[in-house]
Amino acid sequence: MSAFNAKAFLKTVSNEPGVYRMLDVKGQVIYVGKAKNLKKRLSSYFRDNIPENKTRALVANICGVEVTLTNTETEALLLENNLIKKYMPRYNILLRDDKSYPYILVTNHTHPRLAFHRGARKIKGEYFGPYPSAGAVSESLRLMQKIFPVRQCEDAYYRARSRPCLQYQLKRCSAPCVGKISDTDYQQEVDMVKKFLAGRSSEVIATLVEKMEAASISLEFEKAAQLRDQILLLRKMQEQQAVSGNVAELDVIGFSAKNGLVAVHVLMIRDHKILGSKTYFPKTPKDSSNEEVLESFCAQYYVQLSNTGRIPKQLVVPFAFAGSDTLAEGLSAICTKKITFVLALRGEKADYLALANKNAANALEVKQSAKDSIAKRYAQLKEALSLETINRMECFDISHTMGENTVASCVVFDDQGPANKEYRRFNVEGITPGDDYAAMAFALRKRYNKLTDESKIPDIIFIDGGKGQLAQAENYFADWPHNKLPLLIGVAKGTSRKPGLETLLIDGGRRTVNLSSDAPALHLIQHIRDESHRFAIAGHRNKRQKQRNTSVLEEISGVGAKKRQAVLKYLGGIQGVKSATISELERVPGISRSIAERIYHHLNDDK
Repeated sequence: MSAFNAKAFLKTVSNEPGVYRMLDVKGQVIYVGKAKNLKKRLSSYFRDNIPENKTRALVANICGVEVTLTNTETEALLLENNLIKKYMPRYNILLRDDKSYPYILVTNHTHPRLAFHRGARKIKGEYFGPYPSAGAVSESLRLMQKIFPVRQCEDAYYRARSRPCLQYQLKRCSAPCVGKISDTDYQQEVDMVKKFLAGRSSEVIATLVEKMEAASISLEFEKAAQLRDQILLLRKMQEQQAVSGNVAELDVIGFSAKNGLVAVHVLMIRDHKILGSKTYFPKTPKDSSNEEVLESFCAQYYVQLSNTGRIPKQLVVPFAFAGSDTLAEGLSAICTKKITFVLALRGEKADYLALANKNAANALEVKQSAKDSIAKRYAQLKEALSLETINRMECFDISHTMGENTVASCVVFDDQGPANKEYRRFNVEGITPGDDYAAMAFALRKRYNKLTDESKIPDIIFIDGGKGQLAQAENYFADWPHNKLPLLIGVAKGTSRKPGLETLLIDGGRRTVNLSSDAPALHLIQHIRDESHRFAIAGHRNKRQKQRNTSVLEEISGVGAKKRQAVLKYLGGIQGVKSATISELERVPGISRSIAERIYHHLNDDK
């Protein structure tokens, strides 16, 4: 891009609200921002005296600015959030964990189902949450199975039942699928589940007490005993989840910053109880102020949450930041209710804030400790291998069962540890089954044949294996076209194959390095080797399982991919298909009588 003329550009900028994207010499987006007045905001970047080091560094790299006008600040807030997630600009504060929170879903079926849900709300029903983690949802579902016998099975499994399943025998489901409970009684159980999830457990207990007394008067002692057990479990859960205060709904944001790292801890209070919490570690540019980090975090976090969940009316923050009023107005417009940022100085909100700050500080210490440990391991590995820098390492492994379903893995470590997003798997084809050497050569070609970005060339490539596998790597890199050549190291297991006895093979095995079993450098090598092994095995198992699930049906003429998928989904897997009658197969959408007979006879004629 040509040199940027700031004065000429500013003459063309509108005074309307909008979003701006700053570009570097390669045309890549390096910063995204929003403004109520674009001209006024952009002019502030090109003053003669800029006090902040970070802003000066940003301006020095600007070679172009693109502008998008919006009707309101709220539209600008939404667009800014989407563009930050799309471009991940290096001068923005980035909230990298943007997964939607999990919810509990109560469906709208004739016999509603309790289910875990994450993502877009395409299924009709009522959603309860958000919960801080998948584990929190699983634990809640497990407890509710003991209290309310509402089904949690998949719809395909539910439709295919002809007799009660094991959950009915364990008294964790009332078996509505086969009529073991009336529709009216089942709906009453579902209504109590909804009240309980909405935080109205006292109301649920009162209803159960009335039912228990009525059952006792009617001499239905077994039913009364079941209701008594439900009441006891509910009261026990109430004791575990009770909080001292009277706050119904609140988010409390704890904050801690140290040595260039930032931790933000979100404590969620819903329905008068602490629902859970989660810690985030935003990626922050150098010299970012705490106020700037907090504002950017709140904007990205709550705009993203507004698409999938419920934002509470009050958000307790540890300190004030300049854009809080504007952000609150934008969030209020998105959620159609008034949302405010609150500074808690005393009372129970201050107690919650102290707890959130404590958790943030603790998480930061753990993160810092892990970072120091990684740095120590990298430093020792550089010393052991006589390298100046190690910015990127990759490791390859092969997995198969007697030569079948061969999968190769490549895992990547950068200076922060595992770079999971850059992990790759390769389905190995066109080789003699069981030939690990040919599989390794195949994986190297797939990984590096089309590589053009030299920054992606690793400093070290580890090969999980002995001289044979390492020789394949040596042969591949003999005609390497790039200037940077990675160091090739084979990781050979010891005679007893116990961890700590590994030998590092260098220069095609002509030179060996043995590290002591307690050396941090060896622990780092073991970590990357074990990651590649785990990743390869996982890929191989998935491939093998997929083949097992579909291979039998693939042999049947006239049963294509869509029909196979429909049969497996409707009947709950291959075992359900094998045990199904012709009539049950015919009930699958898209399966005619003739195809049902063909499937049945193909699977059963040999028995």
